Amino acid sequence: MPIYEYECRDCGSRFEKIIYGKAEPQCPSCNSADLARLLSTFAVSTASVRSADSAPAACGTCGDPRGAGACSIN
Repeated sequence: MPIYEYECRDCGSRFEKIIYGKAEPQCPSCNSADLARLLSTFAVSTASVRSADSAPAACGTCGDPRGAGACSIN
């Protein structure tokens, strides 16, 4: 079930709509079927993705990006 973004050619309203099968969407503002499908991007959000802020600092001895002690150089 893809989610598409549309812009109504009659009233200019922009909206997203989940499309089931061959259903034809209508504008939620004016009920027009004269719509333009917009190019959209997808987003992924998950708790397992680490940001740069939570990454360990590089090893001060060798610069290994896994952090201090990762390279086993004493």
